[in-house]
Amino acid sequence: MYAVIQTGGKQYRVSAGQTVTVERLAGEVGDSVEFDDVRLVAKDGSVSVGTPQIEGAKVTGKIVEHGRGTKLIVYKFKRRKNYRRRNGHRQGFTTVEIGDVLA
Repeated sequence: MYAVIQTGGKQYRVSAGQTVTVERLAGEVGDSVEFDDVRLVAKDGSVSVGTPQIEGAKVTGKIVEHGRGTKLIVYKFKRRKNYRRRNGHRQGFTTVEIGDVLA
C-alpha cells in the first residue's frame, strides 16, 4: 500500500515504514505529523485518485531530524556593467518516518 502526498509544493510517493526528506516542517524531533493533502492511494491493486485530494485520507509520520542542505552559490552577473552579486543559500529540510497510510 502506498500513497502520494503533497507538502512544500512537491509530491512524494510514500509507504509505511519509509523515511522521506521533505521541505522544513514546524515541530520538534520526535513530534508526530499528519499529511492531509493525499492525492492518490493504491491498495491491493486498486487505485483511488483524488480531485485534487482524497477526502478523509491522511498519512501519519514522526519527525526524525531537521537539517540544512548543501550550499548553493547564487551568482548574478551583467556584462559590461560592473554588476556582480554573489550569494549563498542552504535549504532547510525535515526527515520524516512514515507511520500509517489511512484511506
